[in-house]
Amino acid sequence: MSDKPGGETPDGLRAYPLLASVETPADVKNLRREQLSELAAEMREYLINTLAPIGGHLGAGLGVVELSIALHRIFDSPHDRIIWDVGHQAYPHKMLTGRLRQMPSMRQYGGLSAFTKRSESEHDPFGAGHACTSISAAYGMAVGRDLKGEDKQVIAVIGDGALTGGMAFEALNNAGDNKHRLLVILNDNEMSIAPNVGSMSAYLARLISGKPYTHVRDATRKVLEKLPGAYEAARRIEEHVKGMVMPGTLFEEMGFRYFGPIDGHDFDHLLPTLENCRELDGPILLHIVTRKGLGFAPAEEDPETWHGLGPYNIESGEPVRAVGKPPTFTQVFADTLADLADADERIVAITAAMPGGTGLSRFAKRHPERCIDVGIAEQHAATFAGGLAVEGLRPVVTIYSTFMQRAYDQIIHDICIQNLPVLLCMDRAGVVGADGATHAGSFDIAFLRCLPNLTVMAPKDESELADMLVTALHLDGPSAIRYPRGNGYGVEMHKPQVLPLGKAEVLEEGKDGLLIAVGTRTRDALAACEVLRTEHGKKLTLLNLRFIKPLDEEMIVAHLKNNRPLLVVEEGAAQGGVGEAIAALAVRHGWHGPFENLGLNDSFPAQGTQSEILRELGLDAAGIGAALHRLFKLD
Repeated sequence: MSDKPGGETPDGLRAYPLLASVETPADVKNLRREQLSELAAEMREYLINTLAPIGGHLGAGLGVVELSIALHRIFDSPHDRIIWDVGHQAYPHKMLTGRLRQMPSMRQYGGLSAFTKRSESEHDPFGAGHACTSISAAYGMAVGRDLKGEDKQVIAVIGDGALTGGMAFEALNNAGDNKHRLLVILNDNEMSIAPNVGSMSAYLARLISGKPYTHVRDATRKVLEKLPGAYEAARRIEEHVKGMVMPGTLFEEMGFRYFGPIDGHDFDHLLPTLENCRELDGPILLHIVTRKGLGFAPAEEDPETWHGLGPYNIESGEPVRAVGKPPTFTQVFADTLADLADADERIVAITAAMPGGTGLSRFAKRHPERCIDVGIAEQHAATFAGGLAVEGLRPVVTIYSTFMQRAYDQIIHDICIQNLPVLLCMDRAGVVGADGATHAGSFDIAFLRCLPNLTVMAPKDESELADMLVTALHLDGPSAIRYPRGNGYGVEMHKPQVLPLGKAEVLEEGKDGLLIAVGTRTRDALAACEVLRTEHGKKLTLLNLRFIKPLDEEMIVAHLKNNRPLLVVEEGAAQGGVGEAIAALAVRHGWHGPFENLGLNDSFPAQGTQSEILRELGLDAAGIGAALHRLFKLD
């Protein structure tokens, strides 16, 4: 079967004959120049149609279609290294590098990753998932190339959002201070260019990145350097002239040669400028302007909602909403916090570029002056919160568990050592599903429970989450709450109340063993206990731990019965997790019965639905039941 234009193409690609003909970047180079716009149109339509039933990072991908085509036409991947920051904008790149037919598996169990992944393709030289890493990685590759005496291009593509992160500027500062050949492409999708300014800047970018200008510039430099003060004066004049039409002074001062801004959707601008940049030495920054979501009106009009989402309806332009399902933990958190802020003017909510994902967009509608988005700057968010706490406010830092890792030093140094009343709310704790290992909240229990002064909590359901918010805001020191992605259980919501500090909850009493569940694993633990009781006549004591720290040592020890089995279930890393602390406590008190700790055992979770991953990890009701069978030797 032929996949070339004019022949047959696989189902799903019949409507995209030109796109179906592109199996490697070499095929992009072989297309006629006038075919590139047609290819871009097919890629956009295919991406919109393919992601509709499965969801994904639509807006970012639609915005970089032309850039992806241009990069693979000018450069030679995988020999040349193309590094996409975060990786969520790399969907078109994947389509052009042999993964087109796998696109319907995006973010599915066993399918393509939502981000770049080294094990997935040789065209992904560096794995991603978190922002601000591309320039550092690319600079490392550039230095490595030069140390080995090789000849290859290294290109980092970073969005303007990721450029709000301090790590990106650290990398720019380091790379600009040296002269290794490196191309950084700033994909700016927040800024607009008026037609006249855009045309002039594109013309100047082509002019000053071209060989004639470069040769004259270098020759002039050699002459002027012999005249005291002349070269420095000429350099400043050049910067001021460029600065009048191009906003690149900052990057020039950091040691980069700056070109742009140019229209990132115009091949007449992109191709010649990239060709020129390919021939230059030293660090270069090319500033392109794109429109996020281009080609799909709803994504263009609301780029935040369409950044990354679940299934959507193409005709209506609406995300497919869950009908009849309980509110998510995120929604309950945001609404409860907003209610509490109605009565307490000290409460300030902080997020790091994720107001929608963390629910704080809901909070901001009621308390806009007390909802602060610091950008992709988790470290700053934590220390900033510490400063607010010093002034008597009650800051609530809401960040995904996986991103809270980035603020670890600040949590220790700027919050816990000083015992400041900062509340850390970690959304997406535990298994997150489709985004895979880079976004799984696997490690927060392990890295937080060892910190002095910090109270750490995990709710079994959405009502208990509300209780824990009230509890945390009554504490005089730092605290943290971890809660999962997804819908709650539809439990009855009561007025939030302060929980007794460090006290677990007894859900069932039994003499045959002890099962301790952390957070939402409690519900599946209840189901497993019921099966064990009805099928085997074994009745367990089930504790909802609630407080990871401080542990309710008194209650745990009181329910350790005559060396009967002990099982701990936690949706986090087992190494360093709370199960190890409970096992050590039990042994100290003379218990030596059968023990098992269910958690993430020294591995990164795969991608897939949450239920698929929980089943694979043995953390669902069936997996907990299987562990109980092993402990009681029932098989």
